[in-house]
Amino acid sequence: MSDEISVLVVDDSALMRNLIGRMIDDTPGMVVAEKAMNGQFALQKIQRVAPDIIVLDLEMPEMNGIEFLKERKNRGIDIPVVILSSIASRGAEVTMEALSLGASDFIQKPSGSVSEDIHVVKDVLIGKLFGYGSAYRRSKGKKVLAPSEYETKTPSSKTSDIAVHFKLASEAPVAPATPPIRARYPGNTEIIAIGISTGGPDALRVVFQNLDADLKIPIVVVQHMPAGFTNEFAKSLDRICPLNVKEVEDGDVIMPGRILIAQGNKHLEVEKKGTGAIARLSDAPQVSGHRPSADVLFASVAMSYSNHALGVIMTGMGRDGAQQLGTIYREGGMTLGQDEASAVVYGMPRVAYELGHVMEQVSLEKMACRICEVAKTSR
Repeated sequence: MSDEISVLVVDDSALMRNLIGRMIDDTPGMVVAEKAMNGQFALQKIQRVAPDIIVLDLEMPEMNGIEFLKERKNRGIDIPVVILSSIASRGAEVTMEALSLGASDFIQKPSGSVSEDIHVVKDVLIGKLFGYGSAYRRSKGKKVLAPSEYETKTPSSKTSDIAVHFKLASEAPVAPATPPIRARYPGNTEIIAIGISTGGPDALRVVFQNLDADLKIPIVVVQHMPAGFTNEFAKSLDRICPLNVKEVEDGDVIMPGRILIAQGNKHLEVEKKGTGAIARLSDAPQVSGHRPSADVLFASVAMSYSNHALGVIMTGMGRDGAQQLGTIYREGGMTLGQDEASAVVYGMPRVAYELGHVMEQVSLEKMACRICEVAKTSR
């Protein structure tokens, strides 16, 4: 069906190609365009099938994933790529290299280079394919099917909850609710908290490389990402950001001019200590389906900083962060949300906006500038 999101699956394992292909074919609104066993074959097939998104293994013979991404860049191919990553043997480092070469995002294979249990991460993979594939189709003026079209054109036994959920999150936004009543007027910004998910690796690169070098306000970030990858992710952001970026450790001091990235699989909270504040990590249960959770971070920021916080919610599936962004607002803090046009997945920021928790919607291109303006304004 021409309106479906078409996926090119690139992996040297026939087993993996078949397992991933079956997941895609069983998902409403999505179809396998072609399969390839290495990057060289993938380049040949791109010209013929013109997919909307590519799933790419990194470890392949003849032309591996990194070599493919370099050639993709040389040829000016803009089709988004989601990496299949293994945590073993430099997995995180190579994955961050792939992101720096233009890959949009990644998922971690549950058990190494060939994962017979790849179905464990099916919802995450399908969610990312829908997010990036739909965004690419829209950028090319192509149609993206509505949930009813998926359900009527596909047997109900094959309906994917994550696919339908994603499409429901892309319907026309409703008018926002009446904003919560503020407990106090906004004060000067003393901390910036960012919650972000699908689409985040690319979006954070855009924002961080454009932040003002003289921004003397600490930033804490929850980016949904597996454990074992956030340290390399922070290092990759540090290389392009004028401020210092690091993966947070328990007890880290919240200090001006430093950005702390939450660890994968650890909740991040901030805690006031005397005249300063420190970061706290915990293994508490998932909140809003995630650990780390933006809701947990936002709630702690609101409690510790009251009306001196700036909360920012950006691209991501679901609703994590949307509820507790309202707590920052109620306490007198400032709030920003990424707009629909620039979000890969307008899920988290959409829910926050509709709840009345977003004071201003901002495009990705203007987000860094607006964060700096709001944070530097005296109140």
